[in-house]
Amino acid sequence: MGGEPWRRTDTTLADGRQLHYYDPPGGPVRDARDERPLSPVRTASELRYDPLLDTWVVVAAHRQERTYRPAREDCPLCPSRPGHPTEIPAEDYHVVVFDNRFPSLSDATATSVAGRAGRAGGLLATRPGVGRCEVVVFTPHHDASFADLTPDAAGLVLAAWTDRTAELSALPSVTQVFCFENRGSEIGVTLDHPHGQIYAFPFVTARTARVLASVRDHARRTGRNLFDDVLAAELHDGRRLVAENDAWTAFVPHAARWPYEVHLYPRRRVPDLLALDDDERALFPPLYLDLLARFDRLFATPAPYIAGWHQAPAGVGHDELALHLELFTIRRADEKLKYLAGTESGMDAFANDIPPEAAAGRLRAVAR
Repeated sequence: MGGEPWRRTDTTLADGRQLHYYDPPGGPVRDARDERPLSPVRTASELRYDPLLDTWVVVAAHRQERTYRPAREDCPLCPSRPGHPTEIPAEDYHVVVFDNRFPSLSDATATSVAGRAGRAGGLLATRPGVGRCEVVVFTPHHDASFADLTPDAAGLVLAAWTDRTAELSALPSVTQVFCFENRGSEIGVTLDHPHGQIYAFPFVTARTARVLASVRDHARRTGRNLFDDVLAAELHDGRRLVAENDAWTAFVPHAARWPYEVHLYPRRRVPDLLALDDDERALFPPLYLDLLARFDRLFATPAPYIAGWHQAPAGVGHDELALHLELFTIRRADEKLKYLAGTESGMDAFANDIPPEAAAGRLRAVAR
């Protein structure tokens, strides 16, 4: 993506995986080499079709061996130091993206296998688990969080998300790109260093397919776009608005599933990160950092959360789906987490203990 106010440097790790440094213009030369004696990555990913739910399930047995909560001094995402090489060969960095050593999906350069069964067809269809799983490291500082970034640093992460979305979407086997962050041991994070992930799926995820069906049904009935109407309705109602600026609006959705859940929409409907204009890119970091800081002030300790970009799949629904970020925490009080009950895990029928209007009011109250 030429002409951008950032620079990307590509290198290869000792086992052949790709690594990308993202720096401001004029940043340091990135020539550190990975000298670790790593064996090549071996994966055993496959996709199995669930005919009742019309979706694919990833089976990746090799991930049982992935790194699990190492000691701080053994963090694989910190910069390399003498005698202690990590996944990132440089002694310092800004933002880094690299191929996961234990990916759920792999070999995304393979020819697309969409619509082709593997070892078994019909109701027992199986496909190779092609795709790409990447790790995004937001900062070299182990004890920081995304909320600690400066607006410029957060803008560089946004640039990395956008660049990776562009490159991964162009791969023949990739259908949908999902950029996300899991924060906190309560969420199940196995590495404490501030980082996120990017999954490049070889299929349209079940969540997106369901939303796309709703959008198309709404268009048939009304002639309007469902995302446009939802955003207009939330702006008109006003009770669940949390924060806004000239380009973005943050609100708790009317039917929020999680105790504290915020959706962040650009005011102008766009399909994906690539379609954001310069003003939208410039105005995203301060508002998003403000939201994360509010989440951290909700409780006595920083809130565990999941944040993810929902964007249109490659070549599907670009005139219908709207880019937006969804941010939520599973914590409902200082010492209480929202565990999914049987009706939620088993039937996808959610129950929320906190009224969305109350959650929005609380998030407004913790603003600075």
